[in-house]
Amino acid sequence: MTDNRVIIFDTTLRDGEQSPGASMNTAEKVRLSIQLEKLGVDVIEAGFPAASPGDSEAVRHIAAKVRRAQVAALARASEEDIDRAWASVKDAAHPRIHTFIATSDIHMKYKLRMDREQVVKAAVHAVRHAKKYTENVEFSAEDGSRSDPDFLCEIFGAAIEAGATTINLPDTVGYALPDEFGQLVAYVKAKTPGMDRIVLSVHCHNDLGLATANTLAGLRAGARQAEVTLNGIGERAGNTSLEEVVMSLYTRGENTGLTTSVNTREIFPTSRLVSMITGIVIQPNKAIVGANAFAHEAGIHQDGMLKHRMTYEIMEPETVGLSMTRLVLGKHSGRHAFRKKLVELGYDLGEDDVNKVFEKFKELADKRKEILDEDIEVLVAEEILRIPDKYQLDYLTVVCGTVAVPTATVKLKIDGKEAQGAGFGIGPIDAAFNTIAKITGTRSKLVRFSITAISSGTDAQGEVTVRLQENGLVALGKGADSDIFIASARAYINGLNRIEYLKKNPSLAPEERSL
Repeated sequence: MTDNRVIIFDTTLRDGEQSPGASMNTAEKVRLSIQLEKLGVDVIEAGFPAASPGDSEAVRHIAAKVRRAQVAALARASEEDIDRAWASVKDAAHPRIHTFIATSDIHMKYKLRMDREQVVKAAVHAVRHAKKYTENVEFSAEDGSRSDPDFLCEIFGAAIEAGATTINLPDTVGYALPDEFGQLVAYVKAKTPGMDRIVLSVHCHNDLGLATANTLAGLRAGARQAEVTLNGIGERAGNTSLEEVVMSLYTRGENTGLTTSVNTREIFPTSRLVSMITGIVIQPNKAIVGANAFAHEAGIHQDGMLKHRMTYEIMEPETVGLSMTRLVLGKHSGRHAFRKKLVELGYDLGEDDVNKVFEKFKELADKRKEILDEDIEVLVAEEILRIPDKYQLDYLTVVCGTVAVPTATVKLKIDGKEAQGAGFGIGPIDAAFNTIAKITGTRSKLVRFSITAISSGTDAQGEVTVRLQENGLVALGKGADSDIFIASARAYINGLNRIEYLKKNPSLAPEERSL
């Protein structure tokens, strides 16, 4: 293809979800897919239906909801996987089946235990089987960057002949350097028969911190689809960051000559939604969407900014959805202003959901002088996007001090039935967690605990994130409140609920699902 528009293939819901503890429930996935369509991505990879019944259900719901973007389902090179992928994605307005098999010598020898001829045969059979369902078939060569270039040309040519319309060259383990990856893409594009009839795609991981650089090198070498995730989340060190690729092409368009259809003003709201749903905090110095991305502290920088914005900003913050003006909400704000703010933040909620969140907003506004956008996002996440709760916090009382033994009294509802107890700890939060664990009879191990102030001031809401581990399952829990002890208890209980959700919706191991 000679078109200079880059297709943005977002895999936040599939590869991004493989970040440890980032599993999303169906309601969260559907909510995010709606925002991804609003963002303007071309393809939404909704999941891997063969991974679990829960993944299959989520893909079906997304396929029914999304109307403009293509909806892709991942499948290994097997008839069973492809059948399940199609069953999940068939109701989409623009369905795609994405099938893959490993092509590097190390993967073929140790993982697949197949020779090259067998791998080519499996790839061709998979593409032909997928073509029985849809014309829109993508084929990926897992671990492509460590594969023999001539073998890549052979298997890609065979896949194109079998009917693939998109060919994807992944840097699955983030091994490539930008110059060599660009050369590999150019080689494959030049040497593969039929390449002029299809879209060549790249999918890079960030193990060496080079995912965005490799993706841009691939695009400049002739690829016209970039597979990315919001905030760069994904396996291990993550995937190529959508916002970095899109804004690089937007900001340096005169140099690359490439464009996308992404509405850049939706980048920041979408980034915040991903962080909220997954519980993965965005590092402050993260490019484009980090808290410090448009912040200037050095005196020389501030002086330059006051004289001319472009001295130290190569992008306008408004371009990515950050605004210098905002509607301030407080306890005197009405339902109309609140609904308007929800729309501005990208939430299209029904009347019942608006009323539910508005009620919690009023409760928070009685405690706070000012409510920020982040506060509202937390309320939406807690009231609308949360998974069905086995455990609910009724009340928490904590006693602590320099001469007191930290003690917590907790009352919960477990499957709707009341249960209460008290316990001790080395600190107030430890006491609360110990008591909750005793009441619920759970054995989860706390492997991470972090607190973030959503805003400045002594009345700021604290946002607590915990990571729990139990029998190989890992889940994140989040809670927010102006009382940090309550926020901590809510986060811990949210994590326990997510563990329960994962027990009912087991998925395949990550290494069986990656590209």
